Amino acid sequence: MASCKLYSALLAVAVVLTVGPASRPVSAAAHLHFYMHDVLTGSAPMAVQVLNGPRGHFGDTIVIDDVLTASESRSSSMVGRAQGHYIWASTGNPELLVTMNVVLTSGPYAGSSVTVVGRDDIGASVRELSVVGGTGQFRMARGYVLWKTVSLDHPNAVLELDVYVM
Repeated sequence: MASCKLYSALLAVAVVLTVGPASRPVSAAAHLHFYMHDVLTGSAPMAVQVLNGPRGHFGDTIVIDDVLTASESRSSSMVGRAQGHYIWASTGNPELLVTMNVVLTSGPYAGSSVTVVGRDDIGASVRELSVVGGTGQFRMARGYVLWKTVSLDHPNAVLELDVYVM
């Protein structure tokens, strides 16, 4: 009986060592470049304010399903969507907490996504946010996003994003 248990235990260890950890795609290293159209007004807004903060903009919460395009023109080819939310997180300066998934719908990474989280000091010319994960070809990705405001027609904006995935 004891030898049967030992044999079973050794067999289980051998199977684990042979199979190894669950296979996953290796995160692709990439530089992605596109434009995000954050539109809160008009007949078909892609961003909606769902919460008004208690004073000023502090606490305002906006949910987004923004279009990502190849160039700054809204009529250029769509490459994906930015889905998530941002919150006005400062009582003073216009600073946001951004949490979003960059969902790619065309090109070599179609079907993959990158998860972005970070502070957006909208007064700065270039802001840096963190890539904290992803799916598909970007599973478990790490990296950063540099973004800047290309145009602002308050409250609508077009942002240029450079995503660096390691």
